[in-house]
Amino acid sequence: MTTVDHHLLHASLRDPVLSVPVFHTSVMSRYPDAISFAPGAPNPAFAEHFDATAHVERFLEHLRADEGLSDAAARTALYEYGPGKGLVTGLIAEALRRDFGLATPRGGVVVTVGAQEAMLLLLRALRRDADDLFAAVDPCFIGFSGAARLVDAELVPVAEVDGGLDLDGLARACADARSRGKRVRALYVAPDHANPSGTVLDLATRRRLLDLAEAEDFLLVEDTTYAFTAEPGAALPMLKQLDTTGRVVLLGTFSKIALPGARVGYVVADQPVRRDGATGLLADDLAALKGMISLHTPAVGQAVVGGMLLAHGGSLVELGRPKAELYRRNLRLLLAALEREIVPGDGLPAVTWNRPTGGFFVRMRLPVKADARLMETSASKYGVLWTPMSQFHLAGAGTDEIRLSCSFLTPEEIEEGVRRLADFLRGLGG
Repeated sequence: MTTVDHHLLHASLRDPVLSVPVFHTSVMSRYPDAISFAPGAPNPAFAEHFDATAHVERFLEHLRADEGLSDAAARTALYEYGPGKGLVTGLIAEALRRDFGLATPRGGVVVTVGAQEAMLLLLRALRRDADDLFAAVDPCFIGFSGAARLVDAELVPVAEVDGGLDLDGLARACADARSRGKRVRALYVAPDHANPSGTVLDLATRRRLLDLAEAEDFLLVEDTTYAFTAEPGAALPMLKQLDTTGRVVLLGTFSKIALPGARVGYVVADQPVRRDGATGLLADDLAALKGMISLHTPAVGQAVVGGMLLAHGGSLVELGRPKAELYRRNLRLLLAALEREIVPGDGLPAVTWNRPTGGFFVRMRLPVKADARLMETSASKYGVLWTPMSQFHLAGAGTDEIRLSCSFLTPEEIEEGVRRLADFLRGLGG
């Protein structure tokens, strides 16, 4: 049997970031009785009485009644190869108009296999050569940093600060790139309850960021995954809503608001692109790349989320509302349990944590290095799991921080998990 030398494969396969999901799954499988604050997965309670067939039938009726297809053509659309941009582009464009006032052309939407495929497509399209750099808010979602590694894109970290991100540092990074004959092509940013930090960019920072993108000529890749969890009435306008010059490419996903197993995300890339004397859209180029990767997003998955969207009046906000309520409840329970159970002076070392107002995650700082070995001890001895924050950092920080996710757990598991976490922390103090 021929043996392949691992060092002859792409260097990304030796990057620790790519092994993170596998490692977490391995630890969870070895300690099935441990309560895990590690996965940022949707809550399984929403799948208990899920009727996929009803949602597919609702979408088929939409194709017949609203798209003008015959019954045979509608059903064929689900079972054959489909358009590269997707079957639900019109529903998404209309939902964005209805919910957020975005004048999104249907042709500017590409339906992707989750938001992570959209990230990969964008990185591949925008990285012409090694002189094109990509900035990312640090700490950064590993789906984006991992995708950048796959296409050999150099990432420039931009630190988080109070109220958002270090815009002065971003401006310096752009100037430094120019001095080296390079340029920053885009910034990846999740303005609302980011994974993993929970940070929300304030309105002033959003406006200044758009101004800086215009001045320095780079795009903003806006990840909106957790925006739906904002407290009612507290949501800030998306960058895409504030954008007046076409700087923002919008990423969205149905994984958190609808069904993660459908693997349906989308990208709004309505920027004009000049080619051979004609003008198209960036979405056209992303769809062409997608044709060489996944051809099209599975039609049945699109039909399921399309039917779910239609069942909620075609509104992304209404589709996500019951899930947002559960996640806000879980976050409140987690923060309350931390305040109650982790009291310095009660045999506990000094630890601190942030208090996000939405999203899935809380960051905690420990008095020791929080690495895979310590997580293994936490799981085996105390029955509680968490995620080391260092894997999200691009500049080597976060070595003493952990991420606690509350999305996947029941209220009882959150309470017991925090008690176990407190025992673990007492062990550190000893």
